[in-house]
Amino acid sequence: MLKQKTLKDSFSLSGKGLHTGLDLTVTFNPAPDNHGYKIQRTDLEGQPIIDAVADNVTETTRGTVLSKNGVKISTVEHGMAALYALGIDNCLIQVNGPEFPILDGSAQYYVNEIERVGTVEQSAVKDFYIIKSKIEFRDDATGSSIIVLPDENFSLNVLVSYDSTIIPNQFATLEDMAKFKDEVAASRTFVFVREIEPLLQAGLIKGGDLDNAIVVVENPVPADQLEHLKKIFDKPDIEIKAGYLNNLELRCNNELARHKLLDLLGDFALLGVRIKGRVWATRPGHFANTEFMKQLKHTIRKAGEKPRFQYDCRKPPLHDINDIRHMLPHRPPFLLVDRIFHRDATDVAGIKNVTMNEPFFVGHFPEEPVMPGVLIVEAMAQCSGILVLGDVPDPENYSTYFMKIDGVKFKRKVVPGDTLQFEIHLMEPIRRGVAVVEAKAFVGETLACEAVLMAQVVKNKNNK
Repeated sequence: MLKQKTLKDSFSLSGKGLHTGLDLTVTFNPAPDNHGYKIQRTDLEGQPIIDAVADNVTETTRGTVLSKNGVKISTVEHGMAALYALGIDNCLIQVNGPEFPILDGSAQYYVNEIERVGTVEQSAVKDFYIIKSKIEFRDDATGSSIIVLPDENFSLNVLVSYDSTIIPNQFATLEDMAKFKDEVAASRTFVFVREIEPLLQAGLIKGGDLDNAIVVVENPVPADQLEHLKKIFDKPDIEIKAGYLNNLELRCNNELARHKLLDLLGDFALLGVRIKGRVWATRPGHFANTEFMKQLKHTIRKAGEKPRFQYDCRKPPLHDINDIRHMLPHRPPFLLVDRIFHRDATDVAGIKNVTMNEPFFVGHFPEEPVMPGVLIVEAMAQCSGILVLGDVPDPENYSTYFMKIDGVKFKRKVVPGDTLQFEIHLMEPIRRGVAVVEAKAFVGETLACEAVLMAQVVKNKNNK
């Protein structure tokens, strides 16, 4: 099992904000297990925190803008890409203004600092979502499309296409996140010279400079416009060479496509979960990227409400009722698990066949028999006991006791004739005999009950 990671130590970077022109400092700090990415505005009263997730994206004009309760933070994508590519799952990011500093327009300074301070493995397991079928987003207005297909690993493929004689169609790919530093991180943001004036009129790119952005020149620029550009960028001289301002040298032939891949990766960081799948993006942009993330996040949420494991009654169970009696101290009528058909290091799946012969139907309710919700929770807890005691050589000498139940939701009545399928997922490694699990109960494809359970494994007093 891959474990979550965070930074070993904090680091800070300072520079101008691309859009505000403000002098800004951003600090990346270690964070605990399951913290995720959070951004704190230290310049505001109360130092509010915004979760760096796709649901909080409110604007995508020349960058990704996160907002919550009226508090905004923008231009986060380069820093987020570095965290995501280098495998960091938990980080508290503090910034003293409304955006991250643009630095040189790439992610290389973030990568350098992350490598300098190092990372540390944590206890919690990384959360992955496995793509099982094609998921697609298209934006007809821009011609953008993003497709993710099933694959064993996570990879990105990006095609950029502009109606330009200067920029040919460019393709970039990242097959291995370990190659992000050398192949993608140094790729800089870019802008077309024709876009500069409209962006300035919109109150953007106040901190834009020829040192932090590639400026693409498609057509001849009159002398008066060159003079105007000198004033904008506060440069004594500006030249055009090979379609770019100021004798700029590209760091690679497809730097623009690589930067679009960098931006896409930064927006993937807002998904809140890592995926296994192959991504194909044509003409991606922040709007298309974040809309795709919202769509994908919705798909992941819906998938979380369906069984992950398929029960086949024709196959012999992994553990039958006799095995279960050996593993659990419960006995009828309070033994509420009939079969276990899947178990590994972090998950267990079991079955309970609900019949009219259940003793609780006598009183719950005589005219409308419904399985009590507390017994569904108890059945999920018994499955949890099998998960945590499954590898213990003498499970009959141990018992699991509830410590806490959170987030219990009942979504469907369970009645005679139903078959309950339980799926239990270990959320973090067991420490000091304490297990925290995510438990779900399904009837067919429908979620009937879910909860987060905390229990402690205790050796029975008569078996010291």
